[in-house]
Amino acid sequence: MTATALVCAVGALLTPGTALAAPAEPDPAPAPRLEELRKEIETLYHKAEAATEAYNAAREKTREQSRKLARIEKKTAAAEERMELLRGQAGAMVRSHYRGNGMPDILKLLLEGGSGDFLHDADTARKGRQAQQGLIASLENTRERLDGYAETADEEYRRLRAQQKKKAVAKKSVEQRIEAAEELESRLQAEELERLRELEDEAARKAQAVWLDSGALEEIDARASKEGKKALAYATGQLGKDYEWGAEGPDTYDCSGLTSQAWAAAGRTIPRTSQEQWKRLPRIPVRDMRPGDLIIYHADASHVGMYIGDGDIVHAPRPGRQITVTGAGSMRILGVVRPDERADERADERADERTGER
Repeated sequence: MTATALVCAVGALLTPGTALAAPAEPDPAPAPRLEELRKEIETLYHKAEAATEAYNAAREKTREQSRKLARIEKKTAAAEERMELLRGQAGAMVRSHYRGNGMPDILKLLLEGGSGDFLHDADTARKGRQAQQGLIASLENTRERLDGYAETADEEYRRLRAQQKKKAVAKKSVEQRIEAAEELESRLQAEELERLRELEDEAARKAQAVWLDSGALEEIDARASKEGKKALAYATGQLGKDYEWGAEGPDTYDCSGLTSQAWAAAGRTIPRTSQEQWKRLPRIPVRDMRPGDLIIYHADASHVGMYIGDGDIVHAPRPGRQITVTGAGSMRILGVVRPDERADERADERADERTGER
């Protein structure tokens, strides 16, 4: 090769766009694949949230059973202390009996006492026998209580161990599903992740539009109660904080951790999990919803948000997201519950409805 040809060849290699140029980035995932991926990730996070609520429920049961065991142990300690006292009294009585050579009290009175003191001493002996019988009865009752406490404690220990196992299984399930979702997201480029977030927002907007088009919001005009305003103030005060499964604040929350703590701040203790909130709190028709009420989502009641008015909720969405405001109809609504509902209030409303129907 001549010098001129060599220079030309080297120049060609150094020219932009030749074989030495940096390899091109892989093409972004097409929109249909991203949409399928969004649904897959959404399903994984939904399952993770359901497992989170199962974990929360098992943890609450564990706490409850631990408190029961503590109470049982306290009662057992008191009963054992009483048993020791009664045993001491019984021992003293036995020793006193043997010091009298085992002679019955009535016979000793006949042999030793004068006739004038006999009735008085006989009454004293009778009271002594009653005291003996009372002591024996107390010993038996205390022993029965101790046996009962032991049996109850054994049962509570079994329940505690069962709940601990449930909690461990739920914890593993949460972690596996979150890990699977994060692994799927980790395969995406930055622009794909951004587009994925846009698709999530778009799906939420579409669902909200369908809900609003149903006319649901037209009938919702109730105002928050005094307690509801306090709960709302707490919940909205957490905006921007990270979601963390199993968390109850003050720095991170999961969905039911946020709602339960918000209502605790308002002076109302409500169930910890979304499923228990759905089961145990008074249910309200959507048309009667007011700010502060809790909207339960999905067929398995695995998510909850707090209604803030104007068709919106504040909620803790999922791992990797922050507490935010979104449309109340952006997810499938199972129903609405009211933590500060009074039985007499609902009875009056039902009576008014019946009167109106007539």
